[in-house]
Amino acid sequence: MAQVLAFDVYGTLIDTHGVATELEQRLGALGKAALAPEFSRRWREKQLEYSFRRGLMGGYVPFSQCTEEALVFTDRSLQAGLSEADRDHLMQVYAQLPAFADVAGALRRLGEAGVTCVAFSNGTTQAVEGLLAKAGIRDHFEAVISVDEVKRFKPDPAVYAHLRHRLESEPSDTWLISSNPFDVIGARHAGLHAAWVRRSAEAPFDPWGIDPDLTVGDLETLAERLA
Repeated sequence: MAQVLAFDVYGTLIDTHGVATELEQRLGALGKAALAPEFSRRWREKQLEYSFRRGLMGGYVPFSQCTEEALVFTDRSLQAGLSEADRDHLMQVYAQLPAFADVAGALRRLGEAGVTCVAFSNGTTQAVEGLLAKAGIRDHFEAVISVDEVKRFKPDPAVYAHLRHRLESEPSDTWLISSNPFDVIGARHAGLHAAWVRRSAEAPFDPWGIDPDLTVGDLETLAERLA
């Protein structure tokens, strides 16, 4: 049985495409509802790109700033024509995104089995606390651990070292759980165990020769394997 599971938040526990309905409504008012799926995808990709670039530059900012800047860029690149009020509303929605349907049950099962679960995120502690509480899953976590505490972003090795420091755990007892291959590879590179939650059957994994210890299609299967 795994002793400590550190769950990535955005894209693993929380559905970052849960903003799609609001995008459809806001873009629909502009006669551009068909842009919503592509807008959602590009927004997420640019959000991560900005965190990577800022990490390389040593120019850390809160993850929410990366998210907002990515929103503005996506709006411009797709010539969507969102107003400042539209963007403010979408950022508010992003702070209240839903959890995936499999999350609560899996976390409950892990907790009942005595597995320690923590949330481990690029988001600030305040942002993640609010997000998990709104999604109704905060009580399943012993702690929220944020990269903001070291002013770096995943997959910088410093953030995984910080995770272990906060947990006071050994690498052999510590698992990173993420749907993001870059996060899984970062954790494995730092000496931790890692499970990849492959939420889409079409999702590829980076061919770096650094593979996850475990691949599952959902968190319910993860709980079956690690509880």
